[in-house]
Amino acid sequence: MKLVDAKDKEYRFGDSGPKYLMKGPRLNFAIVRFNPGQDFTAHFHSIMEEDFYIIEGKIDIYVDDTKNTLSEGQFIHIAPKEVHYVANHYSEPVVMVSVLGPHQTVDKTEVPDYKIPE
Repeated sequence: MKLVDAKDKEYRFGDSGPKYLMKGPRLNFAIVRFNPGQDFTAHFHSIMEEDFYIIEGKIDIYVDDTKNTLSEGQFIHIAPKEVHYVANHYSEPVVMVSVLGPHQTVDKTEVPDYKIPE
C-alpha cells in the first residue's frame, strides 16, 4: 500500500507542471497544472502509454496530426509512439491527472520540429 497527500508534493515549476504522487514501480501518477500560455515540447514514448483526465479548465492536446480540445470530465488515451503536444491556449489554468505506464525510468523522445496542426 502507498498513501500520499498531494499537499505534500510540489509542482515541478513552482505553480505548474507535473506533481508526481507516484513514480513506479508499475506506473507514474501525477497531477498536472498548466497556466494560460504554457505548453511543453512535443514528444512520444516508445513503451509507455499516457492518459490525461481533465479535472478543471480547458486544454489543447495534439496527437500526431489531430487537435483535441478537452475540458472538465474528458479523458484521452495516447498510445506508445503517438507524438503528443499539450498547450493551454486559454485564459484559465487547467488541472488534469496524468497516468503513464508501464513505468520506465527514461522513455521520452522530443520532437522539436513538430508542426502544430490547424
